[in-house]
Amino acid sequence: TMTSDLETDVAVSARAGFKALEVWAAKLDRYLASHTLIELNALFVDHDIQPITLNSIEFIAFRGQEYPLIQDRLRYLAKVAVAIHCPTIIVVPSPSPNREIPWTAVVEEYVRVLRNLGDIAGEFNLKLAFEFLGFGWCSVRTPRAAMEILRKVDRENIGLTLDAAHFYTGGGLMNELDRLDPNRIFTFHLDDLEDAPREAITDEARLLPGRGVVPLPEICGRLKSIGYDGPCSIELFRPEYWDWDPQSLAHAARDAALEVLRGDARWKPLVPEE
Repeated sequence: TMTSDLETDVAVSARAGFKALEVWAAKLDRYLASHTLIELNALFVDHDIQPITLNSIEFIAFRGQEYPLIQDRLRYLAKVAVAIHCPTIIVVPSPSPNREIPWTAVVEEYVRVLRNLGDIAGEFNLKLAFEFLGFGWCSVRTPRAAMEILRKVDRENIGLTLDAAHFYTGGGLMNELDRLDPNRIFTFHLDDLEDAPREAITDEARLLPGRGVVPLPEICGRLKSIGYDGPCSIELFRPEYWDWDPQSLAHAARDAALEVLRGDARWKPLVPEE
């Protein structure tokens, strides 16, 4: 919803029938500027909504002297997560520092950073979900790349966030999903995209599940076939939707997601006009 506040998000999610909410960290910050952690926890308890993830700490690598800010942000969000019984925090890779950097150096940097952040999260008994981004500027763009890093990190509390839109944008292959360990997928973002060249796709091109060109039934089918049965959330950044009544959007998002997950959606690629 982006423009609505956290209280609204929690309330409309509950009324729409959601059981959990992925909490947008910026909204969390705004809420805690004038409320306590006790009030924050009561907000979720009173609406019977489980805060399932905190989204997110962005651009965690190649930070140089700024890296302590990432560590401090994690410690802060970890304290919040513990207070509201949220098990997972999402962390996001950085832009590539330059075009010449070899992949081995990228892997080495993320292994170092994720082990360090994983140790911090472990002090709070929390998990970190590493979300690759499909955009061309990002240093980690596909499930295969992310899992190569995570295997070398080798921490039980560090896993993957799989976002359908980023999977499509980054050119991920379907057989990459077949090789994923379902226990290492900590959360799944179900979202769709307009028909556009992948190089031109931005977050604003996102659509409700089943309304665009991302082959969601096949993606979901492959995740089901490997045994994934974990959290699934709808993540949308489309400004058009921000003008909707938040309650209407919550209902529309859940209905669209269930159509896909139950196999009711009939995905058809959009055909450009002649």
